Amino acid sequence: MVHTKTVDLVYFNAGGGHRASALALQAVLQSQGWPWNVRLVNLFEVLDPKGKFRKLTGSAPEDWYNQRLARGWTIGMAQELKLLQGLIRLSHTMLVRQLQQHWLRTEPDLVVSMVPNFNKAMFESLASALPGVPYVTVLTDLADVPPNFWIERRQPQHFVCGTPRALEQARAMGHDESRLHATSGMIIRPAFYEPLALDRASEQCRMGLDPARPTGLVLFGGHGSKAMVGIARRLAESTQLILLCGHNQALARRLQALPGSAPRVVVGFTTDIPRYMQLADFFIGKPGPGSLSEAVQQGLPVVVVDNALTMPQERYNAQWIVENELGVVLRSFRSVDVAVADMLANLAHWRGNVRRMRNRALFEVPAILAHIMETAQQVQPGLGNTPQPVQHAGGSMLRQRR
Repeated sequence: MVHTKTVDLVYFNAGGGHRASALALQAVLQSQGWPWNVRLVNLFEVLDPKGKFRKLTGSAPEDWYNQRLARGWTIGMAQELKLLQGLIRLSHTMLVRQLQQHWLRTEPDLVVSMVPNFNKAMFESLASALPGVPYVTVLTDLADVPPNFWIERRQPQHFVCGTPRALEQARAMGHDESRLHATSGMIIRPAFYEPLALDRASEQCRMGLDPARPTGLVLFGGHGSKAMVGIARRLAESTQLILLCGHNQALARRLQALPGSAPRVVVGFTTDIPRYMQLADFFIGKPGPGSLSEAVQQGLPVVVVDNALTMPQERYNAQWIVENELGVVLRSFRSVDVAVADMLANLAHWRGNVRRMRNRALFEVPAILAHIMETAQQVQPGLGNTPQPVQHAGGSMLRQRR
């Protein structure tokens, strides 16, 4: 009887992009017919299965992070990241023990991490609990934030990198070329690859927009941002906008109440981001890797900021935009009206630059994972019949590979 391989995609909900990438990868693995059992694994549920943190604080660990994004409280995150990483290092032994027990109980054949900061604990726990099971980190950022964010030193694991910059960083950390795998961009949902399936002009008219005017799409993730209010005010008389507020209902009400002569559509939470992007001509938002990749895939030049409020893991993204001439990077949205006017004056040029990008990462990763599993089997062909000793909190345990 042939054993069906189990692939675990590890994510958490901080920021939303990690979960979205995991869901997208799961969907394409299933649609392409790979003969694997693909499981989504929420890391925080593994580390806190009884929800003690939520019971103690009234919210999930990632809620604090998401609420800060919505309020724009991102200054100082570089220092807080170091504090978080220090706490993770202090908890390393406990984390490894918890994760060892999880791997022993669930027995994956391949573990794919789509989260930062915890890769040392996850790798070491898997290597000790299930020797021979390959560990892969898929960077959902355009680049690493050394040290200890995505790429750890001295871990014989695999990395999937969506930019040359990330590959260079992995090489600089001493990782073997055979474990480095390049893709043509970030993982985004399959819906962003689907062709235009609507009458653009008719749909814009239905929504109260003017098909003859350029349309900007404003998006700051699933929880919005108060920065959207300032953007809407500065463009209220000149630029037609679609503003996506996510779960932030208070923000949506503020935007709806703003005066202005230019048409404006305010949208609450929606999963139909590709449709709204197809109705727009350019993108305004924060330089998040997911939203940038989605906008570029839909042919939208971008307007973003890079300043002290930009999160550490997103600072390279502004450089990526400039290097590839995909849009305008501002120091502040106070000059967004001037930037938009300049972009619209040369919109054909910007669109041409964006359309040169060819991101097929979602469809490239499955073959990479298949190659990694095949290589692991060839390296250790006898592993399936050999009990492997594991050291954990209760002492030694033998794990028999299936």
